[in-house]
Amino acid sequence: MLTSAGVTDAFPAGSRRGVDARARRCRRKFLHYFRGGFRDPTYLDWERDYKVAVHDRWQSVLGRPELDRLIEEERYLEAATLAAQVEQRSRHPMLFSFEKMALRDAIRTEAGARQFVLGLRDFLHGDAPRKERFLAFGRVLDGLPRRQTRVHTWPLHTVFGFIARPRQEMFVKPLTMKRAAEAYGFELEYASRPGWTTYASVLRFAEQVRRDVEDLGPRDMIDLQSFIWVLGSTEYA
Repeated sequence: MLTSAGVTDAFPAGSRRGVDARARRCRRKFLHYFRGGFRDPTYLDWERDYKVAVHDRWQSVLGRPELDRLIEEERYLEAATLAAQVEQRSRHPMLFSFEKMALRDAIRTEAGARQFVLGLRDFLHGDAPRKERFLAFGRVLDGLPRRQTRVHTWPLHTVFGFIARPRQEMFVKPLTMKRAAEAYGFELEYASRPGWTTYASVLRFAEQVRRDVEDLGPRDMIDLQSFIWVLGSTEYA
């Protein structure tokens, strides 16, 4: 069946998941809200454009050249504050208030800011394999100063990679991700403590979705995260 925008709500012929009822329901749900798929004007307004704006803001103030310059000049507090502000100034912030407070408290001191910024630089731009960089950043978050709420959560571990590198990294809201995977019929290897096994499983889920909706033309992880968000978020119940 074609929507008014000419997008079919059925998987293309030959799709590996074309006979999976759960995947079909998920596709229909997404297209129920956004009949034009990933180019639908409402989709762009509700889900994509503000995330692209956050990425563009990051590139402007903390792209690799600027981040390296701040580190070279040992302006760690400034760099850490900028990183937190980029997400906070989003039209729809991705972190909960308690996570923002935990990060703010952790980077309040020069030592905490330096630890965070150097760990973030290595995570985003280091030469180590992806798994090692992901795990190392987790250790950095674990070691940051803490007042009350823990700093190392799934959203805090993944939000900066998603903002800075939306072609490679996925943002993880645990409950939403679990709901979406269950709705889709994907066996997510989930653990509440952030770790590589779960994140690798999330990336496989995103890749499966990408293959299944390839005809809709997803551009990057922003589109895939938005599709998954529609499946698992109570905003689209």
